[in-house]
Amino acid sequence: MSGRQNNKLPNNLPQLQNLIKRDPQSYVEEFLQQYRHYQSNVQIFKLQPDKPNKELADLVMFLAQVGHCFPQQLSTFPKELSELLLSYHTVLEPDLRMTFCKALILLRNKDLIDASGLLELFFELLRCHDKLLRKTLYTHIVADIKNINAKHKNNKVNTMLQNFMYTMLRDSNPIAAKISLDVMVELYKRNIWNDPKTVNVITTTCFSKVTKILVAGLKFFLGADEDEKNESDSESENEGPSARDLMAKFSTGKKTSKNKKKLEKAMKVLKKHKKKKKAEVFNFSAVHLIHDPQDFSEKLLKQLEDSKERFEVKIMMMELISRLVGIHELFLFNFYPFIQRFLQPHQRDVTKILLCAAQASHQLVPPEIIEPVIMTIANNFVTERNSGEVMTVGLNAIREVAARCPLAINEDLLQDLSQYKTHKDKNVMMSARGLIQLFRSLNPQMLHRKDRGRPTEASAEAKIKDYGELEAKDYIPGAEVLEVEEENKEGEDDEDGWESASISDDDEDGEWVDVHHSSDEDTGEVAEKLQSMTAEERKAKAAAVSASRLLTQDDFKKISLVQMAKEVNAAPGKKRKNVDSDDERDKGELLTLRDIERLHKKPKADKETRLATAMAGRTDRKDFVKKRTKLNPHASSSNKEKRRNKNFMMMRHSQNVRTKGKRSFREKQIALREALLKKKKQYK
Repeated sequence: MSGRQNNKLPNNLPQLQNLIKRDPQSYVEEFLQQYRHYQSNVQIFKLQPDKPNKELADLVMFLAQVGHCFPQQLSTFPKELSELLLSYHTVLEPDLRMTFCKALILLRNKDLIDASGLLELFFELLRCHDKLLRKTLYTHIVADIKNINAKHKNNKVNTMLQNFMYTMLRDSNPIAAKISLDVMVELYKRNIWNDPKTVNVITTTCFSKVTKILVAGLKFFLGADEDEKNESDSESENEGPSARDLMAKFSTGKKTSKNKKKLEKAMKVLKKHKKKKKAEVFNFSAVHLIHDPQDFSEKLLKQLEDSKERFEVKIMMMELISRLVGIHELFLFNFYPFIQRFLQPHQRDVTKILLCAAQASHQLVPPEIIEPVIMTIANNFVTERNSGEVMTVGLNAIREVAARCPLAINEDLLQDLSQYKTHKDKNVMMSARGLIQLFRSLNPQMLHRKDRGRPTEASAEAKIKDYGELEAKDYIPGAEVLEVEEENKEGEDDEDGWESASISDDDEDGEWVDVHHSSDEDTGEVAEKLQSMTAEERKAKAAAVSASRLLTQDDFKKISLVQMAKEVNAAPGKKRKNVDSDDERDKGELLTLRDIERLHKKPKADKETRLATAMAGRTDRKDFVKKRTKLNPHASSSNKEKRRNKNFMMMRHSQNVRTKGKRSFREKQIALREALLKKKKQYK
């Protein structure tokens, strides 16, 4: 005991804490003494809860650190601490309140307190006007729920917390509601709460009167902003030199073993850096999990029509509505006239509005609803009075709308827009050719004969269905290729399947000899047989194959290859012509601004950009002007400098100024010579 008294253990809490963790049973008395000290400090604290109490804070952290060593003695400690926070959190001194929260987090990490009660308390504390505290609580809430669902999903705790968060989203305190929303969004992104219930709870935030909550809800359903994503992708691509750059760097100059080792080391570092880059994880879109997208979109449109938010927020609402309509193929006829009034070239963010118009188009919408949108774009954008970029954007938008609703564009308008294929602006020309290429695959008969291109089997069969027309087939198109392949295999089996290979005297070592197999020509033979068959024969064979067997994944791959070949193979008896190639994109994908703003030719930079680029390349150049520096930087200016900076009205009556105009020609010559000599000396 003498050693303990010399160390003054009761007053040295960190040392006592260390000793207790090593041997709890030997220091029970010291622990009980500190626990009684804590209880007395709590009584003093309740008398003045708004005053700082450093001693109480130290005791609370001490008890939280050694709580797992004395679970029976501290069985009521977590509950007492939670009650203190719940009762006095609005008047507590910030540092003491943070200490109480950290102590509870420590007890939770040691599994000495229930998760549900603690999380409810922390959600209540989100109302406090303490930014650091809110950030700490947010981090713990997300981490704790993640740990709860680490091994398997705890549905009981999740359901209770989701119900509590639903009430928090409607809380009168906007800060608490916003952080609750951030927690749910973060848990969804981490695939912890990715169920439909979470998504449909978040849908309620899209109708919030608080702008921050409204924007957060809209961003959740819209996902990451495409521009920021593209910028981050470009930054990640330009993060360091590529393998080609390293090869060019070390291959030039003198080739030495030292440079070779440097190259090998740099290549290893580059390879290691590439391995660290993990593949991007794509979550299932939250838009697909909404229970009633039709009702949700109608309410959003009504809110948009009556909204007084900033224009950026309105654009986000338009994007979400258009995405809902396009993905779920909804009927929202009032949306098209609403966005039609914003389709003007001078409109701010007009490309995003064009994107919304294209995204909200689908085949189930009546053509007479979307046709005014296409006519508005054509009249306002695709005219000679506009610049080439404006015309290009308009043609790209019309192409995307027509790809989703081909019946919305009439033949006359299509043929008029096709005339821009010879426009002087390359961007306009390529956009018009893209529109022509689209209708070559949809319905070539709508184009001029000279624009229809090379006829193929697919273009011969292409036809735009009427509105509401359903073409139901009792067979799988292209399945006839399976029967033709089987016939070829049967023919090969009937013949002698063994192929002889002569081995010369030089091949006595037992080496392998290359043998030409007939399987290399199977693809060509199948294609020839299919071309020789009529359409009725193909249909009959495809129906027989579809009804007689179950198709495997490999069979579907073969069928898809045949269907793709129809796009390439020319129709029999037709003359081959050149085809304007254009990138085909999957029509089921979501549109991006790149599809609307697609420019085939880089626009010319303006004068400011060119000047900035030129100046950026001159960073290593030195100034050729000699800088005047004083010998003594602390010295004052000379009388000559003072005369030079003096006001003229003060100098006009001086002798020098009055006689300057009366100088003779010789005096002027002498003065000029002296000035030139002096200037020459300065620049030597």
